[in-house]
Amino acid sequence: MAETAEVLEELGPWQRRMRAQFPIIVAHPELAYLDSAATAQKPRAVLDAVQHYLVSSNANAGRGSYPWANATTAAVERARDRVKEFLGDPAPDLSSVHFTGGTSEGLRTVARDWLADLLTDGDEIVVPFADHEANLAPWLEVREALERQGVKIRVRELPYQDGSGDYDPAALAAAVGPRTRFVAATHVHHVYGADMNVHRIRRVVGPHVPICLDAAQSVGHLPISVAGLDVDFVVFSGHKAMALPGTGAVWARGRRGPRFCPGGWAGTPNTVGIVSLTAALDWLDAAGTDRIEAWTVALAARLTDGLSRLDAYEVLGCRSSLAAGSEVQRRRSTVTFRHREIPSRDLGFILYSHGFMVRSDGHCQAGAGEADGSVRVSLHVYNTSQEVEKLVATLSSLQ
Repeated sequence: MAETAEVLEELGPWQRRMRAQFPIIVAHPELAYLDSAATAQKPRAVLDAVQHYLVSSNANAGRGSYPWANATTAAVERARDRVKEFLGDPAPDLSSVHFTGGTSEGLRTVARDWLADLLTDGDEIVVPFADHEANLAPWLEVREALERQGVKIRVRELPYQDGSGDYDPAALAAAVGPRTRFVAATHVHHVYGADMNVHRIRRVVGPHVPICLDAAQSVGHLPISVAGLDVDFVVFSGHKAMALPGTGAVWARGRRGPRFCPGGWAGTPNTVGIVSLTAALDWLDAAGTDRIEAWTVALAARLTDGLSRLDAYEVLGCRSSLAAGSEVQRRRSTVTFRHREIPSRDLGFILYSHGFMVRSDGHCQAGAGEADGSVRVSLHVYNTSQEVEKLVATLSSLQ
């Protein structure tokens, strides 16, 4: 763990400056918030941007010609450009950004308003059956809707490697055929914390199959380049990236298939949420997503190393990443585990009594995921190595 210690020491002063910018964290030093995969806390810059908008130019967008309405319309358009910039879009004039209430709504919009019109009888799609429920349900809904119209498609399972929770590109090659029209994947797994290495999926499916990426657990946690990922959709939730709840986006490139145009009347956008998203992306860029990634990966490594020494606990996901100094440590900011005797919900209550706020249930994992509940610790830039060490000590006392 020498490398982990060096990262934590080197980034320590920077992390303390970042942590000090979160009012709710500063106001509760006795608590350790370890549930950022559910929603991230908000830095002062985001809160200030929201307040400034609401007291200076709050209006509807695209519906008025007076200065407040014009300013709001411009803020929404500026946010679209900001999302493209944050994602490293190499051709922003050829892509689009559609704002949603979050990842779940965004994936359903892609399924309903884009994918359904492309599929014909006998076509196949490949989707994950053990990722977040939001990245399975919309594709199954498309199948059911088409069946009611007399169109039968086949939904194939995106295969996983045994014991690691990672995708299996070799098995995927056998699942892809001439009728494969679409693939859905996850960037970082919300339970196992693994980078799912989606660049390998493009190599397997070839240059013509559209790929939709659930980036709910990666946007705001690590640098993202849509050029490097070579996907057609990136869908994420703003609230997991330090913006307000009820905010999300679909980035769509349109190189493979028609241009993404959500159907129906758009209605009033979540203007204050969109303003908060711009402020959040600005803050994340200033903080440095590369440093955020390095910090949270180091914290996760310290936690998994500590857990691996406690016989009473089982860590979910890649087993070979648990050893100190492992070269296959791929857990980004999430570590999920269970006690061999204490039910996970009970363990969650026990941990809160010691000042730790964690997630303890099934984590909305789709049907082919873990059958039993577990405790999920999800870290962000405001978490400290002292919090992780205290957590390990507390878990040790429960053996």
